Amino acid sequence: MDSTQAGLFDDGQGGDAITLGHYAEQAYLDYAVSVVRGRALPDVTDGQKPVQRRILYAMQAMGLAAGAKPVKSARVVGDVLGKYHPHGDQAAYDAMVRMAQSFSLRYPLVDGHGNFGSRDGDNAAAMRYTEARLTPFARILLDELDEGTVDFVANYDGSQREPLLLPARLPVMLLNGASGIAVGMATEIASHNLREIARACVALIRNPKLPDEELYEIVPGPDFAGGGQIISSPEDIAHVYASGRGSIKARARWEFEEMARGQWQLVITELPPGTSTQRILEEIEDRTNPKVKAGKKSLTAEQQQTRALLLGLLDTVRDESGKDAAVRLVFEPKTSRIPRDEFVNTLLAQTSMETSVSMNLVCIGTDGRPGQRGLRQVLVDWLGFRAHTMTRRTQFRLDKVTDRIHVLEGRMVVYLNVDEVIQTIREADEPRAALMERFDLSERQAEDILEMRLRQLARLEGFKIEKELAAQKQEQEQLRELLDNPGAFKRLMIREIEADAKQYGDDRRTLIEVAERAVLETKVVQEPVTVIISAKGWLRSRQGHGHDPAQFNFKSGDAAYDVIECQSTDDLVAFSNTGRVYTVAVASLPSARGDGQPITSMIETEPGARIVHMIAGPAQQRYMIGTQSGYGFMATFKDLTTRQRAGKQFVSLEQGDVLMKPLRMRATDQYLAMLARKGRFLLVELSEIKKLSGGGRGTILMGLDDGDALDQWVPVGPDGILATGVYRNKSTTVALGPDELAEYIGKRARKGKALSVKVKQPVLAPA
Repeated sequence: MDSTQAGLFDDGQGGDAITLGHYAEQAYLDYAVSVVRGRALPDVTDGQKPVQRRILYAMQAMGLAAGAKPVKSARVVGDVLGKYHPHGDQAAYDAMVRMAQSFSLRYPLVDGHGNFGSRDGDNAAAMRYTEARLTPFARILLDELDEGTVDFVANYDGSQREPLLLPARLPVMLLNGASGIAVGMATEIASHNLREIARACVALIRNPKLPDEELYEIVPGPDFAGGGQIISSPEDIAHVYASGRGSIKARARWEFEEMARGQWQLVITELPPGTSTQRILEEIEDRTNPKVKAGKKSLTAEQQQTRALLLGLLDTVRDESGKDAAVRLVFEPKTSRIPRDEFVNTLLAQTSMETSVSMNLVCIGTDGRPGQRGLRQVLVDWLGFRAHTMTRRTQFRLDKVTDRIHVLEGRMVVYLNVDEVIQTIREADEPRAALMERFDLSERQAEDILEMRLRQLARLEGFKIEKELAAQKQEQEQLRELLDNPGAFKRLMIREIEADAKQYGDDRRTLIEVAERAVLETKVVQEPVTVIISAKGWLRSRQGHGHDPAQFNFKSGDAAYDVIECQSTDDLVAFSNTGRVYTVAVASLPSARGDGQPITSMIETEPGARIVHMIAGPAQQRYMIGTQSGYGFMATFKDLTTRQRAGKQFVSLEQGDVLMKPLRMRATDQYLAMLARKGRFLLVELSEIKKLSGGGRGTILMGLDDGDALDQWVPVGPDGILATGVYRNKSTTVALGPDELAEYIGKRARKGKALSVKVKQPVLAPA
């Protein structure tokens, strides 16, 4: 194969050749679209994925309505696979199981008999053991299927017809939620309360320009199947609904049960979604009986602290969940004297009883395209779909009524001329044509007369025909009024939504009450401490200030990096060579009696990263952050801290760039002095330097020539700076006051001037 043929596909028949890259791109896009539309994402119209839609349709076709006798699940799965969904039987059964789980769906669509799993993660029994039928709520999706509301398409082999969508009378996608992972996108939709969603739909019908604030008052938040409590603020929830993406904080609900002799116990009665009693028990076990982490020789200080904390508070925990109570998790304290709020806060902070619920409103729209939508857009799209199905239903009924009127008018002719009609039929060679000609009938009317039995012709009662004809004409007028009058059409939409809300709606299960997230705070007495940092990153602390750094000993091969005087309530921040920052509480540092512990045992660094700088101080302390390439910015110590053990990215570094040691700024400082390796010196006013609370690269502080780099920087106050170096073979310190420094003051990003001092190789320090 020569170079012109390399990378080409040819059909061997002289057809068009395409490149391998183009073929792979097209094949992957086809696969992605297939997964998105055929498996993973729900449709905004009926809220179902294809497999769920086919299960519901197959069950209706089998006559498994709410009042019917349930049949084996295997029969349902067999029908679904054989007629509509040629995929794995277990995948179809798993989808049906989820549709029957009251702890998964807010409004279950399948009425399951037998073991359909539990919220603890137990699997359902095999399909040959369980039975199923539809729930009454499933009528919301299926009732209008035979009224021309949706299109039907051929199934996979053309032997059956199946609906493209289900004519949902309510936005089921929001009611039951959805979860799925497609190619390049995913969806996570929480369940909502039917009454609230119905009220929101009615409000949007009456006022399409309803303000978002009023919409979010009607729908204040999700309503989880398992109840629980939402603790996010209304503003946070509104932001999630407006953007269609975010997270909502939820927690368990509990009550205290009083016992004999003043004892009490905490009972968890509801859990947030995605959490089970089994998972909480495993988390308690993991924290009270921790295992040594991979690569470690012993338990970390954090593990030991958590273990001691929980064992000091918790006596026993047991799961009493059962038929009488879906969730009943009992915690008994060590003693009744433990503050109840502290007891609950500790358990919330240490387990998944408090968690974040992801929201990602990605679905397939009415245009057939997947996309992310806010709450308003979802409701507007569904209302458009509902109006379309109602229009089709009304037209379908109008066509049937018009046809019936036409037939009745033909029968009225028979009633008035029954003897002549019988004679015409008896004598004519072509009765249909003869009837049409003799009585001016249409082919439809003539066919109806010919299909009637002689007994019916003889007993036709004009009064009944006239009565039915009048009723049909009245209905015809009403249906035409709906199609011609948008106001009447909207009123009917509202009546139907309100009727369904009255029949199927229920009270909200999930409490919405703003609360602070549970944070495990160790009570620390504020006192002065000295943090001792070695060059190899070993940390320890000693009470008090004013210690002589020379008295601190270090391991062989190690030396002092820094000695920081701070408070026991402060934090220590470590910088990696990648610009990531990590936080360690000063109170958690080991005592100075030993060699301390390495910083790497207290945090989780990135693979290949190393800690290069460490600082400690109060939250409002200002620091200059920058790199040897001359870029930098100002930030407070609070900006640098993070609760994540794995840290957070704070400084953006270019390839080969090196982080300068963060510079502590004093309240009296007015300038930043910078010295480049090639001897150029520049002072910049602090007001020119950008403040970045979220981190980044910053702006250019000092212009540098190729091959040059920022070597030193010091803060400059009213007393100037000190330059220490060698003068006449002796170590000499030269003071540079405001007058001497004035000539070096310049704008940010300038290159400065050569530093003129008597000493060689000066080391700068604040005066």
